[in-house]
Amino acid sequence: MAVHVAEPKQLSSDALALLFNEARTHNAFVDKAVPEELLRRAVDLAKMGPTSANQSPLRVVFLRSKAAKQRLAPALMPGNLDKTLAAPVVAIAGYDLKFYEHLPFLMPHVDAKSWFSGNPEFAAHSAFQNGTLQVAYFLLALRAVGLDTGPMTGFDNAKIDAEFFAGTDVKSNVIINIGYGDYEKLFPRSPRFAFDQIAKFA
Repeated sequence: MAVHVAEPKQLSSDALALLFNEARTHNAFVDKAVPEELLRRAVDLAKMGPTSANQSPLRVVFLRSKAAKQRLAPALMPGNLDKTLAAPVVAIAGYDLKFYEHLPFLMPHVDAKSWFSGNPEFAAHSAFQNGTLQVAYFLLALRAVGLDTGPMTGFDNAKIDAEFFAGTDVKSNVIINIGYGDYEKLFPRSPRFAFDQIAKFA
């Protein structure tokens, strides 16, 4: 019996441009509100990206008011302060150290929870790795729904955790400024490595 193999699907050049080739990291945004629906769509897209054992440690707090964003100020590096306070939306992307408590639901066909419970060092490492994977998916999802982003790691994680995640098992990972980028304030794209500087075949 013949086996049907589906033709591989590829994104259009326009889609690739939106996600990668022409997309830019923004430090300034135009004065335009970001609809909540787009943020919800981005999260729902990001959660579909692959992780090991279907782990879903990503946790996001969206800051939209001036008062909420001011709570970030003590934890930010000086160079990140003004642009973050001015961004229409700021997302704090964190990861849940107790992600494995949800594995009976997320991966019901195997006892994946037992791999991590009782092994906090392994669980924390896995939460960080897969949480960071999900941050990358989230950035692409935000671009996919028509938004621009400015991700940052220049902040005091302990201060962020104390202010926004106290009493939880969530740790901060990346802060993302979100909105509609001001293209007039972009500087030229920075260089990237060539393929051979990144990858090799063995």
